[in-house]
Amino acid sequence: MTSYAGKLRLGVNIDHVATVRNARGSAYPDPVRAARIAEEAGADGITAHLREDRRHISDADIDRLMEQLALPLNFEMAATAEMQAIALRHRPHAVCIVPERREERTTEGGLEVAREENRLAHFIAPLREAGCRVSIFIAADRRQIEAAHRIGAQVVELHAGAYCDFHAEGRLEERDAELARMREMATFAHGLGLEVHVGHGLTYDTVQPVAALPEVMELNIGHFLIGEAIFLGLAPAIAEMRRLMDDARA
Repeated sequence: MTSYAGKLRLGVNIDHVATVRNARGSAYPDPVRAARIAEEAGADGITAHLREDRRHISDADIDRLMEQLALPLNFEMAATAEMQAIALRHRPHAVCIVPERREERTTEGGLEVAREENRLAHFIAPLREAGCRVSIFIAADRRQIEAAHRIGAQVVELHAGAYCDFHAEGRLEERDAELARMREMATFAHGLGLEVHVGHGLTYDTVQPVAALPEVMELNIGHFLIGEAIFLGLAPAIAEMRRLMDDARA
């Protein structure tokens, strides 16, 4: 069973550095440079989502990250043959299987594992054999956690979007109920021997209650940090998130 021991890890998602770059079709800002700054500022890993439509991170970005990155790379990807082949070619430290729809602005929910157990079990088996840590991005739902465990995932990343949205909308009772559900499902997943991560939508205002959950070993945060970097700079934005996480965990 996964131990509670160790520092809560921060994974910084650099997708939206590439979004800004691609808006002008230029070579900057460079997501690889952002990854190096994130490392200096206290990040424990880098997350990049190579979408099927290549709307932000590109194949060349993944090539350069694998060549130049000192931190572990968490490669977010849809469960497609194209993405599996890319992951098997690069063999990143971790792969996180996420749902993906062309029309969505961002990943809108967790993966439906329970309905696709057989396909996903066969999909992730070669990735595990290649030495990648396999994570499944899911809602904080017992049925999905059980399915992720059955197919052989090593990690579940719980979708924090509803919790963060309720907070932003001032729906505090619903926010607190969602946090309680995440707490319960983090404990449940940990009891199955899964490592528990949380991601999507976390901000300075919402991170500490999640960071305080003892079963959670990693938070993956991107859009908010890139947004704050406009005002603070990327390194100070990440350092403040790291401080809030550490204070909550202490």
